[in-house]
Formats: sequence, C-alpha cells, structure tokens
Amino acid sequence: MDFYVETLFPEQVDSFLRSSITGRALEKGIISLECVNIRDHAINDYGKVDDTMYGGGTGMLMQCGPVYDCWKSVVDKRGGKKPHTVYVSPKGSVFDQAKARELSQKDSLLIICGHYEGIDSRVIDEICDEEISIGDFVLTGGEIAAVTMIDCISRMIPGVLPSEDAYTNESHMSGTLEQRQYTKPSVWHDRAVPEVLMSGNQAAIDEYNRISSLVETWQKRPDMLADIKISEEDWEKMLAMQKGLC
Repeated sequence: MDFYVETLFPEQVDSFLRSSITGRALEKGIISLECVNIRDHAINDYGKVDDTMYGGGTGMLMQCGPVYDCWKSVVDKRGGKKPHTVYVSPKGSVFDQAKARELSQKDSLLIICGHYEGIDSRVIDEICDEEISIGDFVLTGGEIAAVTMIDCISRMIPGVLPSEDAYTNESHMSGTLEQRQYTKPSVWHDRAVPEVLMSGNQAAIDEYNRISSLVETWQKRPDMLADIKISEEDWEKMLAMQKGLC
C-alpha cells in the first residue's frame, strides 16, 4: 500500500514511521511512504502558504493553491491516478478499527495535515474524499493524527505483522477489548495467574478469555456493550469473574 502525507513538517511523520514495525515494513517494500512538503508549492519565495480569514477571526488559514498543487504533484506522479484522499480534522468522523480496516483495503492513501486554523474549505471540497478525526480534541497540527492512522492501518496489511492472528485478536477487532493478559512469573506480589490459563485445556482457556474480554469491556468501556448481545449465562460468568478479581 502506498501512503502519502501532505504536510508542512515531513520530518515529524517520516522519523516516526521509519522505526519499529512500520519501519521494517517500509524496508521490505510491503508499504511505501512519501511525505510531500506543502511549502514546496508556496505562493512566493518565502514559503508563504497561509493568509488571514475572510469575515475576521484570529489566526491564519492555509490557502487553496499550495495545498492543491501539492496534492496534484502526487496525482501527476501517479500518472493521473488519484489516491484516496483524507483531511485529518476535528470536524471529521471519528477514526476507529472498522475505518482502519476499510482504509487498509485501498491501494493508496493520501493524508492532508492542516496547521494554523486549518485549510480553506474550498480545496477540501475539491480534492478530499473524507474528513477523519482521531478524537474529540484539537491538536497543533495533523501530523500526529496521520502517523496514528498509518500505524493502525499498516498493521492490517498482509506481511506487516508476523501473522493475521497478531491483529485479529486485538482490542476493538471484535467489538470488545482484549482479555486480561499475564506472563511469567506465575505469582507476583501474591497475585497469581488464573489456573485455567496454565491448564493446557485450550477450550477452557478460550472460554475464559472470551468472558475476560467481556469483563474488561464492561469495566473499562461499557459504552461498547451497547452493540453486543450478551446472554444471561454470560452475565453470570462475567459477574463471577469480576467478583474474583476484586
């Protein structure tokens, strides 16, 4: 998959994504990344890309021309083939695992990072397929949102992680949080690993983990249970497990 990030600060994006798992995926050619600098398409020799807003208001707004020309340079490089284009904005629909799965099916994704008071609405209307937010808060710029999205999306691209199980069993993939997890030693500060997890009985382990996942969701993100049908028997198991953890 080809990732493009349109930004005023390409080094912020590049330095983060060229390390760890995404860095190895880039080295192997499983994904590609190009950070394109909006200032390369500034309207003057001083790198100007913003101006005051019509109608008043504090701060500066990024202009249509540099943003559009930067995007067009990517389209031209791709032989006129337009990448799926996203503007990261607090106005957008909230990014989640389902959206990450959807975007991982694209062959290319271009993310536009705004700064100052954002970007002139006309160019967003002209070139963007959608606006996406990573949460109901405001960041200084879109770079953190861009790397968050690319990191999440990349994990679901075949070959980036060792196996599909590495991401299909993670939190949010099934609509619930991951189960409680443990490693050696089996007892730490008088806290013991549940015996069932050391029993070798895979069916019992799977059932324990299923209920543990529901309990974690119930305790930490109860809002997620609104979309999940839980049987009376499962509620009894959840209550028993939760009582044992107290």
